Amino acid sequence: MFDPPPGFVPHFRKSPLTEPWEPLYSKREGEVLTIGVLVAAPHTNARGLAHGGLIAALADNAMGLACALAGQGAGAGVGGIVTVSLTCDFTGSAKIGDWLEIRAIPVRVGRTLAFGEAQVTTGDRSVARASAVFSVQTAPSPPPVG
Repeated sequence: MFDPPPGFVPHFRKSPLTEPWEPLYSKREGEVLTIGVLVAAPHTNARGLAHGGLIAALADNAMGLACALAGQGAGAGVGGIVTVSLTCDFTGSAKIGDWLEIRAIPVRVGRTLAFGEAQVTTGDRSVARASAVFSVQTAPSPPPVG
């Protein structure tokens, strides 16, 4: 059984895309959301390295969640977040057995657009950096009282 680093708990947001990559872990520190995963065979390409698609998808997931949570916490009426643009620059690699962390920061959450950034690391090595723009979906208004 694997024990994640201190502060990480089983990730609170499940989706059909990430289900095969479980277990995923996350931690929140203010507006920063970090997703972590111990790289295993289902996460890798033919060379045994963490697949770029996994890294980009988890960065997108973490940035979107960080922006949505920041928008909800600020009372901005955020009902959901939809990716408009995603950029991911790969700066290194992670192999089976490496602990991979995707640290996402909401840069700005407005009424219609949100912007996020993420750093992907294993230990003290950079694996990728990402940025994204999201369309902010408004939360439904509560029904009138009366």
